[in-house]
Order: sequence, then C-alpha cells, then structure tokens
Amino acid sequence: MVERSVVDPLEIARWQFGITTVYHFLMVPLTIGLGIVVAVMQTAWHRTGKDEYLRMTKFWGKLFLINFIMGVATGIVQEFQFGMAWSEYSRFVGDVFGAPLAMEALLAFFVESTFLGLWIFGWDRLPKRVHLATIWCATLAATLSAYFILVANSWMQHPVGTEIVDGRAVMTDAWAVFTNNTAMVTFPHTIFGAFAVAGGFLLGISWYHLYKRRSAGIDSVDANGRVIIGESATLGKNRDKTDYNVWIKSLRIGSAVALVSFLGVAFSGHAQAQLMFEQQPMKMAAAEAACHDGTGFSVLSIGDLSSPGKTTCDDMVAVWELPGLLSFLAHNDFTTEIKGVNTLVPEYQEKYGTHIPNDPMYGDRAGTEIDYVPVMAVTYWGFRLMITLGGLSAVAAGVALWLTRKGTVPQSKWLSRLALFGMLAPFGANSAGWIFTEMGRQPFVVAPNPSFEGIDQVFMYTAAAVSPGVSAGEMLFSLIALTLVYAVLLVVEVVLLTRYIRGGVGSAMPELTEHPDDKHKKDDDVLSFAY
Repeated sequence: MVERSVVDPLEIARWQFGITTVYHFLMVPLTIGLGIVVAVMQTAWHRTGKDEYLRMTKFWGKLFLINFIMGVATGIVQEFQFGMAWSEYSRFVGDVFGAPLAMEALLAFFVESTFLGLWIFGWDRLPKRVHLATIWCATLAATLSAYFILVANSWMQHPVGTEIVDGRAVMTDAWAVFTNNTAMVTFPHTIFGAFAVAGGFLLGISWYHLYKRRSAGIDSVDANGRVIIGESATLGKNRDKTDYNVWIKSLRIGSAVALVSFLGVAFSGHAQAQLMFEQQPMKMAAAEAACHDGTGFSVLSIGDLSSPGKTTCDDMVAVWELPGLLSFLAHNDFTTEIKGVNTLVPEYQEKYGTHIPNDPMYGDRAGTEIDYVPVMAVTYWGFRLMITLGGLSAVAAGVALWLTRKGTVPQSKWLSRLALFGMLAPFGANSAGWIFTEMGRQPFVVAPNPSFEGIDQVFMYTAAAVSPGVSAGEMLFSLIALTLVYAVLLVVEVVLLTRYIRGGVGSAMPELTEHPDDKHKKDDDVLSFAY
C-alpha cells in the first residue's frame, strides 16, 4: 500500500468546503428570516398607511439587500466546488441531486432574483399592491429554494428512493426523495432558526438606536420610568417621533419573533433528534460522548474528546447527568436505553466493514482502518453550543420585552453593547447546529440508511468523494485563495452593514435628512440603486 502524503488532499478539501459553507450559511438564515419580516412590514404599511412602517420597510430592506447580495456572491462558489474538489461525490449523487438542485436554481436565480429586482426598482413605479406582491414572491421563493437544498442535504443524511446502478446512486422514486422524512423535520427547524436570527438582528439594532436617542437627550423618562418621546431639531425627521416608533416597534417585533422561533426550534429540533437516533445513532452517541448504553443526558462530561479511539472511549465520564432525559429525547420515555459508542462500533464494523475497500477509487486510502466515531470535540460541544446559544437568544428576547415595557431602553452603555453583541448568538447557534449535523455524519459523505437491507445499501465514504486528479498543492492554493477572498467579502459586508445601521432610517431614506445643497449625495451612495 502506498504511504499517504503528509498533506492529505481530502482533509484540505474538507476544510475548504467547511470554511466557505459556514461563511455562506451566515447569510442564508438572515436572508430568509429578515426577508419575510420586511414583507410583513410592507404589508402593514400597505394596510395602515403609517409612515413608521414605510421607514421600517426601507431601512430593514436595505440591510436585507446587502446580506442577499453577499449571500449570492458566496453561494456561487459552492456549485463549483462540487466539480473541482468533489468530482467523485458529484458523480455518485448527480442523478439524485439533479432534480432538487435544478428546482433550487430555477427558484433562486429566476423567480427570487426577478421579483427582488422588481421590488428594488419598482418603488413609485409599480402599483402598491403589485409592488407588495413582488417582495412576497421573492421571499417565499427564497424559502422554497431552501427547501430544495435541504432535500438534497437530507438525502445525504438518509438516502431514500434510490438504488445503486454501476456504482452510482440512481433515483427510482422522486416522491420519496422530495418527501424524505429527514427533510420534513429539517426544513421547519432551519426556517425557525432563520427567524431566530432575524429576531435577534432586529432586537440588537433597534436597542442601539433607542439607546442613542436616550443618550442624546431626545427621549427621556418620567418619574414612573415611562418614556417621554422627544424630537431633535438638528437631526430633523431622522430623529423625530416617527423615528422612535420605528425602533420600539422593530424591537418588539424582533423580540416576539425570537421567542416564537425558539419554541419552533425546540419542538422541531426534538423531532429531528428522534430521527437522528434512529437514522444515525453514532452521531447522537458522539453528541453525548456516550461510551456506554444508558438513559441519562450528559450536561457535562470529562475525558479525551479529541481521540476517543476506534473501538472504545472508556475514559469519558459524565460529571453532570440528567437521568432519563436522553431516553426522552430519543423515544419520549425515560427508561429505554440508548446505545453508546462501544456498542455501536462493532455493529457498524459488522455492517460496513473494518477497513476501506481495496478499490482504486480510494487511492492510497484503500485498506486503511475506518474510524466510525466522529470527532467528539465537535459533535459534543457543537450540540451544546447550539442549544446554549439558542436558549440565551430566547432569554435575551424575553428580557428585552420586560425592560422596554415602559416604552424605551435603559440608559446603559453596557446593556446597549450587550444587545449588539447578542445578535451573534443566533448566528452562532445556527452555525454550530450545521457543523454538528455535517461533521457528525463522518466517515460518510452519504450516510447509510439503516432500513435498507442487502449488499446494495446506498452510502459513500468521504474518502471516496474527493477529486482524484487534484493534488494537495492545488487544493491548498484554492483553500488559501478562497479564504482570503471570503475574508475580504466579510470586511465589505461588515463595513456596509455598520455604515447603514449607524445612519439609521436616514441611510435608507436620504430625503429625511437631505438639505437642498446635498441632493448630489444620494448619487454617491453605493446602494443608491436600491429604491
């Protein structure tokens, strides 16, 4: 057997795809959640005619567009990576993925982009009802396109409606693929997660502007702590009473959305976890660092998470365990024992073998021993980070509603900063959940379906998925290049978002702060095309 290079193209390819995908996924939930919230705001303006809803639509719509543009720019790279770095994977899943990815492309790049363009350029040009319909069509298309992406990903987690023909997965039942029970629970979990991101985004930015009004002396409170709304003579409409309504309503909407989303995430996550226990038991055992069979949920375990071993992980000890909770998560009871790593490893070895097959497609990885235990440091802490950050986001939303019950935020710089930094929590929860889902599937890029019987089971080892003709040097170059490009895009997005957030509604509606001698400034706006 040929000795493998110190620099493994497979590991570099995984890092490359992980970095670009996680970065892109930062934009996805905000685009989906914030887009629908903006559509609701415009609907409120259309029905009531109140100026604050128009301002809310314009301001949050501007931030939505910045994020959408960056999402498109970073998402395109994903398509190319399938062919360049993962050609064997693309060849294996191509027949199955063709349908959902084609549907996603049609919706994302035709329906979504077309109607979003009509919304951007249609202000004061299209009838109000038609213009309102365009934002709804664009955002609902974005949500539907997410469903088709999740259909494809769910097939990797739980392949159905397929058989192996000449070494490739061939779709035999399109309905089974599109109604995969894994997709049915993953989709609502993802959408609720997107709304949680949007809710936290509204909360943090609205808190910042209400605090700025307080610190500038525009708003104050009476003896009972109730807000006294003021206006700024120098800032004009950008800090008038309507501006106050923009931020207090946005904060309350964001807090309500975040709280409802947390409940949705919790219930849909419970359903998803039950399927994982059934479909990918090793992933859930690794998420618990559960070496042995048991019923308790480990709040905290100690031991060597980085190297659990291929056949045992006896050194893991639960320091704080909630009895019966793991059984409840899996089976809705408190007594059914859940298989641990030491029980599952022999079962996996019996079903799928102990070594990578001696097949040319595996190159110098052929014959190497298979480690069926994913990296516990990632699965264990990723699972807990997802839950912790999601819970903190919900608590923050509840606290925000309580602290603003009298109409404004406390005049505290530290609370204002905490509210801004708190926006990162739902982003972190979404990313941690995604990383846990994907890393926990290893060593499979297409996980086996336990319900399939016989030798024709549909699965693929990650070791077989990487492009055989791409060298470690080429992969390393693309990793460094893409990481640098994405870092630049990150700086651009943060700068743009910061600029428009600080500018308030006036950054999206220059007419609120425009003086007769400043009409040329609108043309200097890099996003002046956006209404």
